[in-house]
Amino acid sequence: MFYRPCDGHNLPHNPFNAIITPRPIGWISTRNMNGNDNLAPYSFFNGIAYVPPQVMFASTGTKDDQDGTKDSVANIRETGEFCVNIVEHSMKDVMNQTSGLWDAGTDEFNLAKIEKANCKEIDCARVATAPASLECKTTQIVKIEGRSNYVVFGEVVGVYIRDDCIVDGIFDVLRYHPLTRLGYRDYSVIREKFSLTRPNE
Repeated sequence: MFYRPCDGHNLPHNPFNAIITPRPIGWISTRNMNGNDNLAPYSFFNGIAYVPPQVMFASTGTKDDQDGTKDSVANIRETGEFCVNIVEHSMKDVMNQTSGLWDAGTDEFNLAKIEKANCKEIDCARVATAPASLECKTTQIVKIEGRSNYVVFGEVVGVYIRDDCIVDGIFDVLRYHPLTRLGYRDYSVIREKFSLTRPNE
């Protein structure tokens, strides 16, 4: 089949998210100016540069108690800081609990009974047991096409890696099995990997 998004797809559900898969999940923690912590997962997330290390995530929804966006973006507008927590398969249920449209000011760490720890380089909480966390300073918040679509860019200024995930000097994803997002309500988990050598390397 072929369709133009502006004309609709004539399918029961939008296939766009299912086409761009698997997607890593950025479990974004923020803290507002009043000191309230927030935690929410975003699957429009990725790393975008090595030096300096930089990441991005996109927020595509809104809440009635925020100004045209969600709590994460609203908090980042205030403070210019956020932390990306990597999600392992064993935390899928508590991660899902934090995805709800809870009232502004709700601490999802407490709501889902997730242990928190303080970041070192930014004034923000992180998921204490996450395989890895990336402490970020915001570089840009870009409004893109669509009513509530924002892309947040950040430079990584601190990296936490859980010790048991380092094997022979390598951050080994098979020690924690990353959770990934598919389309619809579907997720997947990474349980195997292989290596390829590029030509001329």
